[in-house]
Amino acid sequence: MPTPNRRAPRADGRPLVLGHRGASADAPENTLAAFRLALAQGADGVELDVWRCRTGEVVVVHDEDTGRVAGARFRVDATPLAELRALDVGAWKGERFRGARISTLPEVLEALPGAVVNVELKSRGRDLRLAEAVARDVRRAGAGGRVIASSFDYRLVAAFRLAAPEVPVGLLFEPGHRWRLRTALAARLLGAAAVHPDASLVTPARAEAWRARGLAVNAWTVDAPDEVARLTGLGAAALITNVPGRTRAQVRALTGR
Repeated sequence: MPTPNRRAPRADGRPLVLGHRGASADAPENTLAAFRLALAQGADGVELDVWRCRTGEVVVVHDEDTGRVAGARFRVDATPLAELRALDVGAWKGERFRGARISTLPEVLEALPGAVVNVELKSRGRDLRLAEAVARDVRRAGAGGRVIASSFDYRLVAAFRLAAPEVPVGLLFEPGHRWRLRTALAARLLGAAAVHPDASLVTPARAEAWRARGLAVNAWTVDAPDEVARLTGLGAAALITNVPGRTRAQVRALTGR
């Protein structure tokens, strides 16, 4: 079995603030505009979603098809990069974002030097080559020290773990049947550095237990001020938020950092 990963990215004395798909309350999600705005608002980094398109590139988009953000429905894993590039994924969020395009993971890593990047691996089936492609892109960018890879599909986490043992991994989960046993086993077997729970699952007892096992607690999606305060008090390592500017300001007020 793999040896445990190195520590997940952290900040001293406060949780990291990561823009959920960038500053997605204000800009079109998973675009360079949203990522740059998140950093301009004070975020430590971003959370983003990746698929492998038909021509093999790792592209940054959340849904399995482009209908919601582009108005035209193309299945991401069945569409070549050139056709995905032709889509406008910004106009739905406002005229000022018209012309925003789908980016590749290497482009985002290059555009955000020094930023923490949580890469969520997504796949319709068992596309383990996605994990290998992400590992390649992170390594070529020299970004291993600021990336954490996560997924709800622990097969993808395992594949990434083998492809890039030097990069930490996190386990995503939400309320549902048997998440406790499934996640506990996967954390041990995969040498996870972090758990990425839905914020509602982070109780004082669970937060303490996860931290006692050396796991960073990276909670999502944390927008409400009372949740920011609660999770900061529980020692969360990262808050993944749609409103990074407001969340970062509140964390600074709560911690002095």
